[in-house]
Amino acid sequence: MSWLDLLTRWELVEADLHSEFGIDLDRSGALRGRSWRWLRTRIAGLLVADTRIARALDPGDDRSSRR
Repeated sequence: MSWLDLLTRWELVEADLHSEFGIDLDRSGALRGRSWRWLRTRIAGLLVADTRIARALDPGDDRSSRR
């Protein structure tokens, strides 16, 4: 998995950030005052959870059968 993989599926990252953490990136200033580390940590969390982006990047994983 690379950052390019994430960026080409950014709509899934946005949806998961909202559903998992309540972070609405469409809201103006949603990331203002947040560090790159803060965002990277939350995206990393999405990749190890049962989320859209995790399933899209590894569709053969066990998580795909949970939903």
